[in-house]
Amino acid sequence: MRTRRREVLAGMAGVVGGVLVPFSFAGTEQTAASQAGGREAVSGIGGVFIRAKDPKALGQWYQDKLGITVVPKSEGDPVWQQEAGPTAFAVFSETSKYFGDASKQWMLNFRVRDLDKMAAQLEADGVPVKVDPTTYPNGRFARIHDPEGNAVELWQPMKAGGGK
Repeated sequence: MRTRRREVLAGMAGVVGGVLVPFSFAGTEQTAASQAGGREAVSGIGGVFIRAKDPKALGQWYQDKLGITVVPKSEGDPVWQQEAGPTAFAVFSETSKYFGDASKQWMLNFRVRDLDKMAAQLEADGVPVKVDPTTYPNGRFARIHDPEGNAVELWQPMKAGGGK
C-alpha cells in the first residue's frame, strides 16, 4: 500500500493558471464558477449506491461501524450529513492492485477526524484495520473491508499548517 500511495501522491498534481503545482487539499475549493469556460459542475457527492448480496445487513454494518445512516425509509427519518471538506476523485487503471480484490470496481474513502480513535473503535468491534504507519503530505490512511469484501479507506486529512 505504501508504494502505491506514493505513486498516487506523485501523480496528484494540479495545473493552476498553466503552472504545475503540488497537489494539496488545503485551502482548495472547486466551484461551478471556477470551471474552465464557466461550465456548470457538480457540487458534491449526492449518494453512494452499492450492490450487495445482503443489502439490509450491509447497510446495517455501515450504520453500526461507520455511523453512516442509510437512506431514510420515510419522511422525517434522519439522513447522513457529511461534514464539509475535501473529496478526492481518482480513476485508476483497470489493472490497479490498489483496491485489493481485482473483481472490485470501486473503493470508498471516508474522511475521519481521528484515525487512531476510529481504528480502535473498529478493532473493538472485531473489524480488522490496517493503519498505514506513514503520514503523507495530505494526511493519514487506514484500510478496512466491509462484510462483502469491498475495500474502504479511512482518511484523516492533514490540518492546515501541517499538523495531524
